[in-house]
Amino acid sequence: MRKTIVAGNWKMNGSRSLVNEFSTLMSGVDEATVSVVVCPPACYLAEFSSPGFALGAQTLSELDNGAHTGDISAQMLLELGCDYVIVGHSERREDHGESNELVAVKAAKAIASGLIPIICVGETLETREAGQLKSFLAAQLDALTAVLTAEELQKAVLAYEPIWAIGTGVTATPEQAQEVHAFIREHLAEFSQSLAQSLQILYGGSVKASNAKELFAQPDIDGGLIGGASLKVEEFIQVCQAAG
Repeated sequence: MRKTIVAGNWKMNGSRSLVNEFSTLMSGVDEATVSVVVCPPACYLAEFSSPGFALGAQTLSELDNGAHTGDISAQMLLELGCDYVIVGHSERREDHGESNELVAVKAAKAIASGLIPIICVGETLETREAGQLKSFLAAQLDALTAVLTAEELQKAVLAYEPIWAIGTGVTATPEQAQEVHAFIREHLAEFSQSLAQSLQILYGGSVKASNAKELFAQPDIDGGLIGGASLKVEEFIQVCQAAG
């Protein structure tokens, strides 16, 4: 049975006071039923001292070291206590021009280094309305399977994030989200049946306490990648509890 994951992506938000608030209040979440991951900006990773949840970074370099100002390597993230790293978030793809191929290479670097990548896929509203949803997602998934083996992908997590629902307050209905998660599994089954059945696939896109339980109840949704609601500790705890 696939264990539920709730990962909070702070994006370029947060403060030392928020770090302290999380460290104090998150002790009430039962990690026997849900795996909790918090992904603050890299500058705050070291601020967490023995947290009651896993730490994740928001991106990593595909390179190990060198003259790459502003980049951060997998080894650096491991030294900061990270277990997870988000790879290929739509904002990285859009703002930094990360291609499907580069996302796959970054995911491979994370896995080879011992980090668990949370690999994001998802479409724009224009893509969906043009009837290209499945071909668009298939291209993102095929880039991964071109670089990674089924055994390697077993060490990753996927996150389906419809771009039109990120930070907009608009959420895919549970039925819409389930339909896409089911398609992702069906497509991956062509590559590896066992991978398709065991891979954890999260939903991300304006998930909050009021809709989390219904979303997480869908058979192919294994938790959430949470944006705005992850900055409100009490609401984030409610989202985690909805996954339990």
